[in-house]
Amino acid sequence: MTNVPTAAPVARPRRCHLILFLLASALGLSSTLAVAAGDLANRPERLERLVIGTGESMLGVSVREHQLETGQSYRLVIEATGMQECAWVAPAFFKNAWLRKIEVGHVEIKAPTLTELEFEREGEAELFFVPIRPGSYEWACAGLEERGVTGTFVVR
Repeated sequence: MTNVPTAAPVARPRRCHLILFLLASALGLSSTLAVAAGDLANRPERLERLVIGTGESMLGVSVREHQLETGQSYRLVIEATGMQECAWVAPAFFKNAWLRKIEVGHVEIKAPTLTELEFEREGEAELFFVPIRPGSYEWACAGLEERGVTGTFVVR
């Protein structure tokens, strides 16, 4: 038998592993932070009340634009003065938001999506939601868009 010298195992420097671990951790943390700016553990942020049917023409709205962040929980009261019927719609927005619930009077409505809030008379509904995708989303009273009963949710 011939004794063949065996090579000693090659030891990789631990420093290389540490650098790779730190780099992977930093990339993972930064991508997590970029996904959602809000904190769902906090109470929902109250948005400025949206009143529909204001002004002399009864076709005015109190707020044209709401600025929102993905991942942040919000609550929005939509109030109709009753001077003008309104079928409030925001289809693209509700395809890109998680609807937690809708409160009307003493009733909570839990539904995965919202098609329309129809105000035939004076009344209000409170929406609880979380935007999940950035973008600019229009809302309107169906059939009254040409008369200016519209607005926008801008989600960053």
